[in-house]
Amino acid sequence: MRIVFLIIVLLHGLIHLLGFIKGFGFKEIKELTLPISKPMGLFWLTATALFVIYGILHFTNTKYAWLVGLTAMVISQILVVMFWKDAKFGTIPNLIILVVSLVSLGSYLLKSEFANQVKNDFSVNNTLSSEILTENDIAHLPVIVQKYLHYTKSLGQPKIKNFRAEFVGGMRGKTEDAYMKFQSVQYNFYPKPSRYFFMEASKMGLPATGLHLYQNETATFEVKMLNWLKVVDAKGDKMNQAETVTLFNDMCFIAPATLIDRRITWEIINDTSVKGIFKNGNISISAVLYFNKKGELVNFISNDRYDTDGKQYKSYPWATPVEDYRMINGYYLPSKAKLIYQKPEGDFTYGEMVYKSVKYNLTNIED
Repeated sequence: MRIVFLIIVLLHGLIHLLGFIKGFGFKEIKELTLPISKPMGLFWLTATALFVIYGILHFTNTKYAWLVGLTAMVISQILVVMFWKDAKFGTIPNLIILVVSLVSLGSYLLKSEFANQVKNDFSVNNTLSSEILTENDIAHLPVIVQKYLHYTKSLGQPKIKNFRAEFVGGMRGKTEDAYMKFQSVQYNFYPKPSRYFFMEASKMGLPATGLHLYQNETATFEVKMLNWLKVVDAKGDKMNQAETVTLFNDMCFIAPATLIDRRITWEIINDTSVKGIFKNGNISISAVLYFNKKGELVNFISNDRYDTDGKQYKSYPWATPVEDYRMINGYYLPSKAKLIYQKPEGDFTYGEMVYKSVKYNLTNIED
């Protein structure tokens, strides 16, 4: 689809060269019956250049491609109106370019909101400790959690104050739906917990974006089709609770070193499972953590996270089984995860995720 759109943009841009050629008298263009002056010919040439630049920028997913596209489209449509008799069919590709540029603009605005939130947290939480995680730091933890921290190579590493993670995978809303491919980036901050998650996806060829924001014990979640049409708008106490569960889940799987946090209390169930109760301000949530004999954390199940579309909040056990532990930026972490709601009629796997990258203790946002 991206290649097809590139071809449309380039062809549309090159057609504008005809106005330049006629305006400067380089060749007679029979298709253009109306007279074109040299100054007006320069406008036709400008439109050509802008469309070619836009096509390249859009194809390479450059941040401000939408701005060049809108500028090119406006100039082109003015020319189309001025030379309507000869150029009226140029309105069709201009409308296509307008829609695509507006979709890109919507993505840019959401990314900017995400980036501004992250930058603000970096400005507030800009002190990084050089403290190293030691045996003394983990002495209060259940034995199996201590074993997990050893297994993940968390001991001897700097204590984690923040991280940036990227994922790819698939999401779906119903069992019968095909997975919607997505890619995401998120930032988590400690010791004052916050989480920012931005996701780009495609459903039936149409782009969609999702934005989770969690700070000061308050969470919001929105999904926009075509980056403008809001189809999910979740907020309120239940959303705050649900996102606190997600934050704790991130601590367990992405940043195990943060499990020394004194806001977590532990209840031992048996040799390979414990219950963790995490309290952030007035919000308290819990989950059962399941380990195997090697010390790998293999599942996380909580009854405190809701399945929501922003209108209804349904309570089901939420499980995130993981697999394929491997070395990721100095830590031994699971590289694959499933997201499951354990419904009465059977488990519903609504998401599958794979790590793309993880970085810790950053000092600023990365592009």
